Amino acid sequence: MHMTIGLAQMYPKLGDVAHNCAVHLATIERAIAQNVDLLVFPELSMTGYQVQDLVPEVALKADAHDPIFKQLLDASKYLDLVVGFVHEDERRRFFIANAYLSDGAVTHIHHKLYLPTYTMFDEARYFAAGSRVQAFDTRWGRVGMLICEDFWHVSPAYLLWMDGADIFILNSASPGRGLDESERLDGSRWVELVNQAYGSFFTSYVVHCNRVGYEDGKVFWGGSSVVSPDGTFLLHGLYFEEALLTQTIDLNQLHRTRARLPLLRDERPELVQRELTRILDARMG
Repeated sequence: MHMTIGLAQMYPKLGDVAHNCAVHLATIERAIAQNVDLLVFPELSMTGYQVQDLVPEVALKADAHDPIFKQLLDASKYLDLVVGFVHEDERRRFFIANAYLSDGAVTHIHHKLYLPTYTMFDEARYFAAGSRVQAFDTRWGRVGMLICEDFWHVSPAYLLWMDGADIFILNSASPGRGLDESERLDGSRWVELVNQAYGSFFTSYVVHCNRVGYEDGKVFWGGSSVVSPDGTFLLHGLYFEEALLTQTIDLNQLHRTRARLPLLRDERPELVQRELTRILDARMG
């Protein structure tokens, strides 16, 4: 089975949810015209990244009673969507979130697990941290989502793999930092290495959408990509430019790769559980 993935490498307008929603809807129309099956937007694509004290004003309830969110739900009747937004839950807590939308409904919401508070980052001041990492079923198979800092920690990706995810959707608002010897941004090099490593380690597809543009002295580098279960780039996007990137993938490649490299078959989660229990007991004792 084949599916076509779209990556909406966009430049959100900070704090302007209505404007960003209109950009989403226009991008969705373009993606439909290109026969995209799943369209992925970057982290906080509905709000921009540096929202800070605007968080309560830009948050969405993630249901059809919210007029902005309802437009996205309606659009998902024509293709599946992954949208980044600030989610306000029933207890009035605010999360950096992804929503997977399909056929006019919310299939799954992921709350960002790891909120960086080092160097230029101060997310924990404004957001609550997520507490679950879970794969979910879609028309294309079982999928898992992670947001930016989440995929710098190997445990969430491992848990998604063990929970059945064959497609990893990673999105980010990753700013550029430093240059390496080839004049490529050092931060982008590390992200790309992680994406390829996850494709290889977990013999799964890795879909990464990163934003572009500028906010408060930060430059976001784009470079959105798709990695195969063999760990090779099928799509390597543009740096710094807005674009709608598309890539068709063959889901039968999962079978071919895992027949050759049966890492999932040989994994021993009970060993991991036992040894983690031992390590935690030693720390507690």
